[in-house]
Amino acid sequence: MKLSHFNFELPDGLLAEYPSENRDESKLMVVHRETGKIEHKMFKDLINYFDEGDVMVLNNTKVFPARLYGNKEKTGARIEVFLLRELNEEQRLWDVLVDPARKIRIGNKLYFGDDDTLVAEVIDNTTSRGRTLRFLYDGSYTDFRRKLKELGETPLPKYIKRDVEPEDEKRYQTIYAKHEGAVAAPTAGLHFSKHLLKRLEIKGVDFAEVTLHVGLGTFNPVEVEDLSKHKMDSEELIIEEKATEIVNNAKLKKRRVCAVGTTAMRALESAVSSKQTLNTFEGWTNKFVFPPYDFSIANAMITNFHLPKSTLLMMVSAFMGHDLMKKAYKEAILEEYKFYSYGDAMLII
Repeated sequence: MKLSHFNFELPDGLLAEYPSENRDESKLMVVHRETGKIEHKMFKDLINYFDEGDVMVLNNTKVFPARLYGNKEKTGARIEVFLLRELNEEQRLWDVLVDPARKIRIGNKLYFGDDDTLVAEVIDNTTSRGRTLRFLYDGSYTDFRRKLKELGETPLPKYIKRDVEPEDEKRYQTIYAKHEGAVAAPTAGLHFSKHLLKRLEIKGVDFAEVTLHVGLGTFNPVEVEDLSKHKMDSEELIIEEKATEIVNNAKLKKRRVCAVGTTAMRALESAVSSKQTLNTFEGWTNKFVFPPYDFSIANAMITNFHLPKSTLLMMVSAFMGHDLMKKAYKEAILEEYKFYSYGDAMLII
C-alpha cells in the first residue's frame, strides 16, 4: 500500500476544537468487520458490546505540561519550547522542539517565567527543528520538576488554534492516567467517564493497563510514498506481568480483547511471543503497523477519527480492512463526526 491510498478530503469544520460536554457522550460509530455493518451510537452505548470476561487494554500514560514559552537572551524574542523527553535527570538535559527554529543556535540561552528563575542553554542541534537543552536551575530535582510544571502548558495539538483553557488540563488527560511521560494524550481513552468505567466493571469487563509514553513521532507526517521506508520515532513502553495474565487468560477463553486506542494496540503488537500471546516488556518500541498486517492479540479496537495520511489511519486500515475503512470514513464525514484529538470515537469489532 502507498501513502496516496490514505488521502481524503477532510472539511475544516470537522476538526474538534473542544471536547464533548460530557466525556462519554461523544458520538460512537460501531463498525462490524465481518459484515461491514455500521451503526451510529453514543460512546456510553459501548457497554452493550461487551460481556463478562471481555478485556479492555488501557494506556495509563499521563500527559505532562510540555509546552513552555521563553525569551531569547539579548533579543528577547519569544520562543516556544516543546519538551519531548528527559535525557539525563542529573544534568537536566532534555530533547526539545523549538519554534521558530531558525533563531536558536548552540550556545543560546533562553529565559523562562516572569522572574527568569529558569534558564536553559542550547547544547546541541539534533535535527532541523530539534535541540538539546541543559536547564540551569539551582534547586533540587523535585523543585526543578515543580517549576517545569508551573511554567508548562497542556500540550494541545497545533491544529487547535484557541488558547489553552483551565478545563483542558483535565480534559486532555484520561481519567485513568497514572504514569507521567506523554507529550500527547492517548485520545481514544478520553471518552471514558468514571461512571462508564464503573458500569463496565460491574458487568464483569476486565481492564489490563499498559504504559506507552506517547511522543510526537506518533503524529509525524509520512513523507514517503513507499510505507515500508517510513521510520517511527521510538516511544517508551512498559507491560507488566499482571496485564499479560489478564490478556492471555481472555485470549485463551476466546473472549473479546479490545485495545483502547492506537497506542494500546501498538503496545500489544510490540510484545507478542512466538506463541501469539502477550509478553512482559520494558524498553522502547518503534513499531509501525500498516496494511497488510496480521494482528496477534486484540480482536477489537476503540479509536478516534484520524487525519489523512497519518500512521494512525494506516493502523486502523490494517485492522478493519482498507475498503471498509474508506466506507466508514466517508460516512463519518457525511454524518459530521468530529475528527482528531477531541473528536468522536469508533469501535471496530
